[in-house]
Parts: sequence; structure tokens; C-alpha cells
Amino acid sequence: MSITQSTKSRPFGTRFALISAVSLGLIGGPVALAVPADASTSLRGCTVDPLKPTPVGRYGAKDVADFRIRVDCNGNKTVEIRQRRFEQDNRWRDDLLGRTTFKESFDRRDGRITIHSRDNVDRDKGKDRVYHEVSFRVKSGNNWSDWTRWEKSDIAVLGGRR
Repeated sequence: MSITQSTKSRPFGTRFALISAVSLGLIGGPVALAVPADASTSLRGCTVDPLKPTPVGRYGAKDVADFRIRVDCNGNKTVEIRQRRFEQDNRWRDDLLGRTTFKESFDRRDGRITIHSRDNVDRDKGKDRVYHEVSFRVKSGNNWSDWTRWEKSDIAVLGGRR
């Protein structure tokens, strides 16, 4: 049995489709990667979104940041939220600024709230980078769900020494 290579060229339509597919892959790939990830998580009709921290001001030798959390629930539910606040560190591990647990209840109507959680950040010579993570569970009726995985906010940059 011998293998012979065809000397016939592919039809124009086939070549055009192949070139178009390759071109779209090269153009569409980077565009798809540029879309920002959504940090929110939904569970049992509730969505919790750790928002990017915002600078609030200064307190002595410290910057103050607001680590906000948006909570949106439909119906009669209670949400318990765990929050961890961090300063990003270039060396080994990020510095834990603090932890807080929140509990919010919603009545029969749909509700949306923003939780404000402020924390102090020591001013460094450079710029401070801060973020927070949230995990939550939902009580519907008499039963609590399991905790969600930790979701990280975008990183905010606070001013350094002036």
C-alpha cells in the first residue's frame, strides 16, 4: 500500500473559510482575554459583589479606605457575609488589615444594599495597594446554604507619603 499526496489544490471557498477562521481566532483571542472578570457570586437568589476599595481620606499617619460590598437579594432571605481586608505586599504575604462578619435580612420584596467597611492602612513610602475578599451563605426558610468560595475585589491604589 502506498500513500500518495494529492496535487489538487483546495477550492477557493474552502481556502477562504480556513483563512477567515484563522484571522478571527487571531483577532478574537486578545479581545476575549481583555474582558474584565466579574467578581460577584450568586447563591439562592442573592448576589454578593466585593467592590473595588475607595480612598476615604487620612487619619494621622494612615490612609483610610472603604471596602464596599454590594448585596442584592430577591425574596425573604438572610445573608451572612465574611470579609477579609488586605494590603498587597511585594515581599512574602499580603498583610491582613482586618476581618468582619455582616448579617443582613431582606423581607418579601427584592432588596439591594451596599455595605461600607472602613479600615486604616499604614502609609508607606510608595503607593499602597489594597483589596478585600468576601464569602457568604444564605438562609432561606430555616436552612443555611454552604459558604461560597472567597471572591476577590479589584485592587485599589492609595496615595503614599506626601
